[in-house]
Amino acid sequence: MTHHLLDTHVLLWLLADPASVPDSCRRVLADRDNRLLVSAASALEVATKVRLGKLHAPELVSSWPRRIAEIGASDLPITVDHALNAGSLDWAHRDPFDRLLVAQAIQEAAVLVTVDPAIRHYPAVRVLTWG
Repeated sequence: MTHHLLDTHVLLWLLADPASVPDSCRRVLADRDNRLLVSAASALEVATKVRLGKLHAPELVSSWPRRIAEIGASDLPITVDHALNAGSLDWAHRDPFDRLLVAQAIQEAAVLVTVDPAIRHYPAVRVLTWG
């Protein structure tokens, strides 16, 4: 079984506009031999952006567990090891959410599903991407 960790933008596309994710990627994510993971870091990022007015999706915050279950994903908590690894990464990327996702993908041996070029080029993480 392969674990796939969804980057926050991919998660938002899957929830709001699945057509934004190519069919080939959606087929991989829908394969029952793969396990989808959504990081607690993504929950924090979404809630923060909603609070700051950068993302208009208050219903997503209030319905988070149900919406994650609807796409067949499981929550991935942030552990102390994840946090320490994220803070220790030798990587110039300053976004703490992305650093946590990369650390989690590495430690959980998960494929990180992203189109973020900064993440796609980080050598220690396996990615599923397009475009």
